[in-house]
Formats: sequence, structure tokens, C-alpha cells
Amino acid sequence: MRANTRTASASMGADKLKPIRFYDGWLVLAAVGLIIFGVVMVASASMVISDRQYGQPFHYLFRQSAHLLLGIGLACFIFRVEIDKWQRASGTLLLIALAALLLVLIPGIGHHVNGSTRWIGVGPIGMQVSELAKLFVIIYLASYLERFQDAIKTHAMGFIKPMIVLSVVAVLLLAEPDFGAAVVIMATALGMMFLAGVRFRYFVLLLLVVGGAMGVLAFSSSYRVERLTTFLHPWANQFGSGYQLTQSLIAFGRGSWFGVGLGDSIQKLFYLPEAHTDFLFAVLAEELGLVGMLAVLGLFALLVSRVLLIGRRAQHQGSLFAAFMAYGFALWIGLQAMINIGVNAGMLPTKGLTLPLMSYGGSSVLIMCAVLGIILRIDYEARVEQFAMSSKYML
Repeated sequence: MRANTRTASASMGADKLKPIRFYDGWLVLAAVGLIIFGVVMVASASMVISDRQYGQPFHYLFRQSAHLLLGIGLACFIFRVEIDKWQRASGTLLLIALAALLLVLIPGIGHHVNGSTRWIGVGPIGMQVSELAKLFVIIYLASYLERFQDAIKTHAMGFIKPMIVLSVVAVLLLAEPDFGAAVVIMATALGMMFLAGVRFRYFVLLLLVVGGAMGVLAFSSSYRVERLTTFLHPWANQFGSGYQLTQSLIAFGRGSWFGVGLGDSIQKLFYLPEAHTDFLFAVLAEELGLVGMLAVLGLFALLVSRVLLIGRRAQHQGSLFAAFMAYGFALWIGLQAMINIGVNAGMLPTKGLTLPLMSYGGSSVLIMCAVLGIILRIDYEARVEQFAMSSKYML
């Protein structure tokens, strides 16, 4: 009996000596997997257009790789920033987001590309201000929800006040115009408020108001109406307004189960516009088939679910700001991925939204890397707190 007791004690002691991992391995795996898929597909989708524009096939690959290296460095730096500092700076960050959205509308400052003014030049990098606005608005809203927990659960003004701020952001985005970013921000905000515990009748009323406003805006512009009708009947004008969508659908059809093979896409040969940016998933569907699509969808599902779990752990520990911020990031990534893939597959009207962590684009890559740095910091602080509590009970 004594020998058995000593053996059990030694076993327990060995368990206590196991190294503690202060990061979510599944989260890192999902993020790295999506980044690798993205780099490979950007290289494949952009080779032909890169060769025509710059005389060599890997111009976009080199730029995307440089953005990723810079983004990884940014994520490592942001990981060292305590979550409390983000909360203290939330008001300032909101003002920076509003200022950037205003600056991009000033002639001579904002860069006009493809009918929209969404970029501000920051040295060699063109920053898409809507990406920055999404990040800072989520941080501000998480801070508001933490500070006014009782108000959002008991009073209508508790959730009307942040919606006024969000309405200003949406109006500025629509002035660019960037309807897709406005939809993502508003939908993410509604989701965060629901998870924060806003009264259900208030939430339904707010949902109806926001949905009605978005519907009016969608039909108030001729080009948005054209996009809606094109989405419903793309083949009716396959060489006009429906050209991009029909070419994307052809790519999906050619992909079948296992794809035509990496690098062998036909649609990327100047048939499908924006093949390496907004319609990267269509090229992936053609070259890697249903198997490749399911792999990417699985990685996105894994990434979003792990971020939600990190938020729940922080909420259980009483870190509401960190929890709401994690929930917001999960909703943002999930919604934007769903919209982008839905557009590529012809299930949603065309929107100028990138596929997170995969599509070509410097500002998108940098902001997503910053988001991952914050998420990893939330997870780290929650694990440290959990380890400290377990150590206290053991003593």
C-alpha cells in the first residue's frame, strides 16, 4: 500500500511538473494554415497578371510576403502590450478612426481606385482606412460594453448611444463608398451587443432598424441596385454587369472534387478580374476543388471557434473587456470570410471585401496580424490568471 501511495504521489508530482503552454495551439495552427494557403494561392492567382504588369511573375508574391513579415513583427510587438492599455486608449483610438475616415474623403489625401476612395498613402504602403476603423471600433465598443454593463441590460439608451457613434462611422464609410465594410462593422456591433446581454426586445428592435436602414441604402444607389440584380441573375448579362460573377462560377464548376491542379487555373488568365484579391477563393476552388475549399472552411471554423473559446474563458475570469474584444474579433473574421466566400460562390451580392489572412493586400494583412497579436495576448493573460489561481489552490 505504501509503495502504491508513493507511486501515485510521484505520478501527481510529475503531472505538476509538466510545462504550461501559454498559448492556444489550435488557434496558431488555424492562423498559420490560412496564411500558408493564402501565400500559395496569391502566388498562383497573380503570376500571369504580375508577369504582364511588371515583367516577372512573383511581384505580388514578394509584396505579400513582405507584408506578412511586417505583420508578424507587428503581432509580436502588440502581443507585449497589456490588454488594459487598449481599454485606456479606446476613446483615442475611436477618434483616430473617425479622423482617418474623414481624411480619406479629402481630395489629394485619399487615393481613388476602382471608383472608390478608400486608401491613404503611408510611405510605400497604401492603408485602407476601413480596415483600421474595424479594429478601433471593436476596441471602443468592447470598452463601452464593459463600462456600461448595467445600462445596456436595463435601459434603451444603453445601446442607442454606441449606435449613434456607429452610425457616424457607417455614414463615413458609405461616403467612400464602402458598403461592405459598413455591413461588417454594423453586424459585428450587433453581435457584440447580443453577447453582452442586451435585452432581447431592444436587440430585435435595433436589428430591424439597422436592417431597414441598410436595405434603404442598398436600393438608394443605382450601382448597388445593379449589383443586387446581377447577383440574382448573373447569366442575364454575362458579358456586362454579370461578367465577374459568371467567371467566378465557371471557376467553381471546373474545380469539381479535387480541382484542376495547383497553378493550372484557366480563369486567372485574364478572365476573372481581381483573381488574387477579392476572388482568390474562386481560383482556389478551381485549382484545389471541393477538398481544398473544405480545408479552408475548416480552418476558418477552427480559428473563429478558438477565438470564441478564448473570449469565454476571459469572461468567466471577469475580464469583460478582453472577452467582448475577442467576441468582436471572432465575429469580424467569421462574417468577412463568410461574405467573401458567399460572393465568390454567387450566394451574396458583390462586395469589395478581402478574405482574411489570405487575399492579397497590405493593410488587410497588417491589421489581421495585429488582431491575432491581441487575441494571443488575451489568451496569454487568461492562462496566466488560471495558472496563478490553480497554483494558489495547490499551495
